[in-house]
Amino acid sequence: MDENQTIAALAALAQSTRLQTFRLLVESEPDGIAAGELARRLDVPQNTMSAHLSTLSRAGIVVNERQGRSIIYRADLERFRAVMLYLLQDCCGGNADLCAPLIEGLAPCCANAGPTHEDNRNDRPDL
Repeated sequence: MDENQTIAALAALAQSTRLQTFRLLVESEPDGIAAGELARRLDVPQNTMSAHLSTLSRAGIVVNERQGRSIIYRADLERFRAVMLYLLQDCCGGNADLCAPLIEGLAPCCANAGPTHEDNRNDRPDL
């Protein structure tokens, strides 16, 4: 991930409908959502939604796949992860205490994703 790619991703998200679209796509992972359904859910004309999806796709944070007559859109979570990591790279400058609140703030959204640090600590008698 480089600076220009990060700027493109952030610029694509810096508009209300595109941000709402991306959030909806993240919520729908891993299945994705058809373009027409996105337009309906966000009450946006289909041609307007198409333009927004094109912007998100060009920025690399949304991918699409044709399934029959529909085009299914999905958030590219790996690319979004790379954007976030680029922004946070060396955020603590060697001082982990500075990043701890940020990490703690992100942890609740991923609570069901797998074992947490606390879970691992409880399984190990030496901690």
